Amino acid sequence: MTESTAVTGGLATGPSRSGAGTGIAERQARRRRRDRIRRWSWGVPLWILALVFLLPFAWMISTSLKPDLEAFRIPMQWIPDEPRWENYTEVLFGENSILVAFWNSVFVALLRVLGELTTATLAGYAFAKLRFPGRGKVFIAYLATSLIPAQLLLVPRFVYFQELGLYDTLWALILPGMFTVLGTFLMRQYFVSQPDEFAEAARLDGAGEFQIFSRIYLPNATSMISALAILTFVWSWNDYETPLVFLSSPETFTLPMGLTNFTDENGAMAAGLSMAAAVISIIPILLVFLVFQRRFVRAMTESALK
Repeated sequence: MTESTAVTGGLATGPSRSGAGTGIAERQARRRRRDRIRRWSWGVPLWILALVFLLPFAWMISTSLKPDLEAFRIPMQWIPDEPRWENYTEVLFGENSILVAFWNSVFVALLRVLGELTTATLAGYAFAKLRFPGRGKVFIAYLATSLIPAQLLLVPRFVYFQELGLYDTLWALILPGMFTVLGTFLMRQYFVSQPDEFAEAARLDGAGEFQIFSRIYLPNATSMISALAILTFVWSWNDYETPLVFLSSPETFTLPMGLTNFTDENGAMAAGLSMAAAVISIIPILLVFLVFQRRFVRAMTESALK
């Protein structure tokens, strides 16, 4: 009797379990279908938006391989029949070569990045971890200087650098770029988020303040330092206004000013040469971003979460 009941119960339980398994599978299939629809509903508009943003770059590359007469022809021919590679040769080695301006931009950008990282990390750590009277007020006053439009400071800086003999030199671009409020603010916010217990334990072991900064907190800040390096490099590379005011000799021009040298016999922009120079000018920015992109994204994510 007992064996019969057990067998009957086993036969009754089998189809029930099978039905429950089928229900779970259907729910999982519906969930996967909803997730797929949700991904497509977000993905398709984002792809379209990305293509819209990429169109100017595609036009720039296409125009860089055309003669000037075909640059603005309608309808536009995206792939030229005979690519004009001579535009790149002319831009690099011709009469108005951008190589000098290119190296000037590299020199300025590298020194500005090194200076900015040095001052921002030290100042950020001091505002975040060191105790001194008036620390909060000094930090607020420093932040308040960012409210002054940069254009208002151009004339005083022009007079000041002229008196110092720095006018028409690359140092007129490098020195102001080594100290920024945003860099100090970003690093200060990062160091504030780090536990104070690290420093207290290091002090008990006899470590000095600079050792605590350089051996404990600084190695953990590589993602934020990478993000700040990318931002500083891009700001320096694309800066047109400051060189326009502080530089007057062609041999000191940076790349944004060097791009204005390509004109035709009527003084109008030579589209093919200008776009070829523009394509070359964005290569360093792409390389910097590709090298540091993971750390940059991680730093932005961590900043958003905090």
